[in-house]
Amino acid sequence: MAFELKKGLFAIDEMRNVSIKIGKVIDEAEEWDEPMGPTPKPGILELRKWDHKLLDRFEPFYAPMSDYCNLCTMGPCDLSMNKRGACGIDLKTAKARLVTIACCIGASAHTAHARHLLDHLIEEYGEDTPIDLGPDVNVEAPNIRTVIGIRPRTLGDLREALDWAEKEIVKVLHSVHIGNEESYIDYESKALHVSMADHIGMEVADIAQIVAFNLPKAEPDTPLVDTGFGIIDKNKPVIVVVGHNVMYSRPIMEYLEEQGRIDDFEIAGLCCTAHDMTRVNAKTKIFGPLSYELRVIRSGLPDVMVSDEQCIRADLLEACKAVGIPLIATSDAAVRGLPDVSDWPVDKIVDALVSGKLPGVFLPDPEKVGQVAPLVAEAMFKKHGGDRKYRFFATEEDMWNEINKCTQCMNCVFTCPHNLRIDQGMAHAQKTKDLSKLADLQERCISCGKCEQACPKNIKIINVIMSAGFDQLYNRTGKTRVGRGPVQDTEIRNVGQPIVMGQIPGVIAAVGCPNYPDYASDLKVILEEFLRRKYIVVTSGCHAMEIGMTKDEDGQTLYEKYSGSFDAGGLVNVGSCVSNSHISGAAIKIASIFAMRPLRGNYAEIADYVFNRVGAVGFSWGPYSHKAASIATGFNRLGVPVVVGPHGTKYRRAYIGRYYKPEKWWVYDIKTKSKVNIEPAPDSLLVAVETKEEAIVQLARLAIRPNDTSLGRQIKLTHYLELSQKYLGALPDDWYLYVRSEADLPLKMKDELLHILESEYGWKIDWSKKKILEGPIRGFDAGFNPTLVEEVYEKYAGEKPPQ
Repeated sequence: MAFELKKGLFAIDEMRNVSIKIGKVIDEAEEWDEPMGPTPKPGILELRKWDHKLLDRFEPFYAPMSDYCNLCTMGPCDLSMNKRGACGIDLKTAKARLVTIACCIGASAHTAHARHLLDHLIEEYGEDTPIDLGPDVNVEAPNIRTVIGIRPRTLGDLREALDWAEKEIVKVLHSVHIGNEESYIDYESKALHVSMADHIGMEVADIAQIVAFNLPKAEPDTPLVDTGFGIIDKNKPVIVVVGHNVMYSRPIMEYLEEQGRIDDFEIAGLCCTAHDMTRVNAKTKIFGPLSYELRVIRSGLPDVMVSDEQCIRADLLEACKAVGIPLIATSDAAVRGLPDVSDWPVDKIVDALVSGKLPGVFLPDPEKVGQVAPLVAEAMFKKHGGDRKYRFFATEEDMWNEINKCTQCMNCVFTCPHNLRIDQGMAHAQKTKDLSKLADLQERCISCGKCEQACPKNIKIINVIMSAGFDQLYNRTGKTRVGRGPVQDTEIRNVGQPIVMGQIPGVIAAVGCPNYPDYASDLKVILEEFLRRKYIVVTSGCHAMEIGMTKDEDGQTLYEKYSGSFDAGGLVNVGSCVSNSHISGAAIKIASIFAMRPLRGNYAEIADYVFNRVGAVGFSWGPYSHKAASIATGFNRLGVPVVVGPHGTKYRRAYIGRYYKPEKWWVYDIKTKSKVNIEPAPDSLLVAVETKEEAIVQLARLAIRPNDTSLGRQIKLTHYLELSQKYLGALPDDWYLYVRSEADLPLKMKDELLHILESEYGWKIDWSKKKILEGPIRGFDAGFNPTLVEEVYEKYAGEKPPQ
């Protein structure tokens, strides 16, 4: 705000022509009812101590794909056998640097998205637009409160959080330059730091679009929307939007609503923009995740494609050109070599695309996109006479000609991420004219197209597989619950105590990409096991879509069978990738609302509380992108372990605890003011699994926390042991580590387990009372308040912790 005092104004003649500018004025008492914590807007060093404590317990484990470094022109450098590169770097540090780079890319993607969106929304709606996330959300923006130390009240306030995130991303990115950091532990600390910034960027983006676009505000009972390949009414013009930024698809819906014609079109999305479209208008539909992109294009279903940013095929323009689908690119992150037509009139853009003069255009003006896309779709639909006979091949003979080219060289098998036996399917079809083996591949194929690149005969393998399973593909439909956004404070208040005490055995957060190691339906099997056992399951992004496409024998999806409430046995879809901030936010809110821990600039204490008390576990069955890496690493800094599928090994780093090093497993007992040994719970922060069976058992194990009550530990151990017996055929070999007293033992198995403890592990048992007299880790009282942060100990105990 600025004004000038002219001559005579307020009778202050001496101050004429003086310009006074007033920036943001904050009444501290009104702004916040909490004192500022120790680390508002932390830099790289402020939380380094917390990181090092985590990394001391969970030592980074590296699985390099190569012993060479090629990051600069001095390379390649051989780093094997303790050798160092030209810059002096060793192999561990080089791999930690790559992890940090990946997390920087992921954090930059979400934060740039947030900046693009926020600036646009402030320009459109004004920076004074109030932040209102619904009547049941008073602790809004928990990540921002905890990290930045502010309580954002308007869209303009979000800029402060975003400014911090952008600054920290640049600082961490600077550190990966040749000749900087030489400690792999400090690179890991930087990866944790930039990934925490990622959760800030995500929170800014989703809060901004919820407020401006009136998306669902913490509503458990959001509508169910159509999902899957067979959702489209082929008798209408079809607009398909792909990417992650709803600011370009929303004007399309608004334009058609204003024209009263939204029911005359089909609007469907791919990837996260599909989630956010349905949050804007439940009349839109979800085609599916990234793995459906090439299938949708080659099917010829879209009359126009609109792309924005992130998780979009880099050959999108070529793929669209091959089947004659006009493309409208909108984001400066993916201009695709197309001409900028921002200053063209709408009719000229439409004519260029419909006539084929241009295969695609770059149009960053959201309002023009809203007009152009429907006009192009309708014109293309009329041009084709509504006839979509393409179906991957023009004729059946064309398909068989492709199949008969195959010589079973197996190049496709060797390059396939899942090593699918395409050669066997082709051979079987050639010999028997039976397409069933090729059709079976469809459920496991992620349509990446690597097989086609490797094929010496240039066979259109994706088209063959999709054609073979044509009926199955086109009949695949389901329902996905619209993303709800944040979790209500009242829901947190209801479940905080049972989560912390262990009566609700855990929170499973299923987030990730669609490169599943086997069948996509495995995700349903894994999650339903926990839903039946009254865990809370939270999901987002591509995993949330896949859940909506898998039905049981009664034709129902998990969304139709389970409540959307954040409660025991609830299945919560928070929304798109940026909505993952509400999952980390829910963990933070448990510490705030249930435990009444102050949030403001108090990250280490909150992370310590989550780590020791909140049985939350992240799960990415199909890890893929850099964004997935930074999301997971951000959860790790908050003290939440993450389980990834077998492709997660390609991230080349895990955080694994060594349970056989007892000196690593201790906490401060606030009552006796001394260190006490604890069980290794959780014993990993990031770990990859190979099978769905292993995933189920790992998730149950990693939900165990040091502060479980005896009843809570009994419940968690019951699930862990039962699931191990059910899926792995035996008791887990580490179950005894989690037994502190006989009260922890599952009641149905108590006698059996006591005998095993006595006979195999040397524990002393009083059989008259069925009571454990002595065991390896006796002395831990579940009622104590463990912490790894010395500053927190000082705050609550009032003195320096003992050494």
